[in-house]
Amino acid sequence: MAELLKNIYNQKFFENFTNAFSEVVPGFTKEVFLDQIYDKDWGDKELKQRMRHIATALKTHLKGDYAEKINSIIGGIEMLQKYGAPKDSFEYMLFPDFIEQYGLDNYDTSINAFEVITQFTSCEFAVRPFIIMYPQKMIDQMLKWSKHKHPSVRRLASEGCRPRLPWAIAIPAFKENPSPILPILENLRNDNSESVRRSVANNLNDISKDNADIVINLVKKWQGESKETDWLIKHACRTLLKQGNQQVLELFGFGSIEEIKIKDLKILTPVVKVGGSLDFEFQLVNASKSISKIRLEYAIYYQKSNGSLSKKVFSISEKNYPNNSSSTIKRKQHFKVITTRKLYPGLHQLALIVNGYELEKNDFELVE
Repeated sequence: MAELLKNIYNQKFFENFTNAFSEVVPGFTKEVFLDQIYDKDWGDKELKQRMRHIATALKTHLKGDYAEKINSIIGGIEMLQKYGAPKDSFEYMLFPDFIEQYGLDNYDTSINAFEVITQFTSCEFAVRPFIIMYPQKMIDQMLKWSKHKHPSVRRLASEGCRPRLPWAIAIPAFKENPSPILPILENLRNDNSESVRRSVANNLNDISKDNADIVINLVKKWQGESKETDWLIKHACRTLLKQGNQQVLELFGFGSIEEIKIKDLKILTPVVKVGGSLDFEFQLVNASKSISKIRLEYAIYYQKSNGSLSKKVFSISEKNYPNNSSSTIKRKQHFKVITTRKLYPGLHQLALIVNGYELEKNDFELVE
């Protein structure tokens, strides 16, 4: 069994952590700190609860006012790096969590700390309450960060203001109207860092779920600027493409399917056991006189607890199919038990999708 993510806070982590802060905080006592960490509830705490618990405990061991505590944290980070702590390690997001908990009323100190700390571990979650409390000041700040010399700070400018950042609180104002963050994304669309460009794409994908027209207009504006920007806008449109948005499909060259046919769909395992797989095959026929660019997908309609079906789309291929051709395609969909989807026995469905259109749908049964 895979190690639980919450166990990143292990003996080795705390050894390095307490050694670092013992160097920079006078009177820091490892034993007292660890006794506070390993309380009676530690074993039951999940990942983010442990992160919050460590940040809370750290506050009681740092000296002085909030600004002095922040200076100690930055000193601790510098010491951790001397000990070989890698940058962008998830476990150290407890430091921005400290700022989120205790720094909302200390705007200037907190913003300066974000700029430094995000170069060691991302502050994308912690910055969001500041955006909600100080919307215009934070937009101005993130616009400034979008031109920062360090790529991690530029990435924070984009990632921190995503309307629907996973694992984080949403920003309702940006879900309703994302226009304030568009100048930030404009500044970063041609960034020389791939991680920054990926963040821009993810931000736009968030926006597309509530304001598709804004993203479509940006795609039209940016398309063809460079291969990097073309990748960015394609990744930004992944939800719209899965939804079969015909305007977006046409922008990326997926056209008419009038001469495209699906034949001989066969479900080779009509009864699938949990833990097993759905095996199927079919013929894709391009009856036109020219090569056709085709986005080929399939959807599984999963049984839900109330008996209704929930659709999830999976990719097969995006490529050109020769004129007057017939291609045999075989696929396998696993039904392993995973934490992100509960499997319910009963009727399920398989659908084949060509350029956003469902052309065939067959039933199959999932059993224990």
